[in-house]
Amino acid sequence: MNAEHTRATVQEFLAARIAGDTARLTALFADDVDWMLAENPVVPWIRPRRTAAECAAQSAELAAHTVPEDARASVDTFLVDGADAVLMGHVSGTVRATGKSFEGPFALRLTVEEGRITRHHLYENSLSIAQACTA
Repeated sequence: MNAEHTRATVQEFLAARIAGDTARLTALFADDVDWMLAENPVVPWIRPRRTAAECAAQSAELAAHTVPEDARASVDTFLVDGADAVLMGHVSGTVRATGKSFEGPFALRLTVEEGRITRHHLYENSLSIAQACTA
């Protein structure tokens, strides 16, 4: 897969994510995904995932537990090298159950093979998110 195809797939992933299109996200994820996000037992949307459907559901779970009007994400850097892409930026939001806010930088590493995302490794400010989820 060349960089142009990787970039196009990642842009499609971002558009589906923004639109909350779980069906499209499911189609974009491979059947078996190398998903990594630091486990955090107090954050309901952060859990191990492996299948396309589980990975796609993360977006809906996040939306269900946060205040939509307060959700913000910006991508400052979008690097592509062959099948790999790295996005860096900033994310913020408010947890619905507690009314507390979280914010911080993030880095997302994606790998695209045959037009589908096979790796999704997210690095974010998990401490801020955990603190926002606790009463």
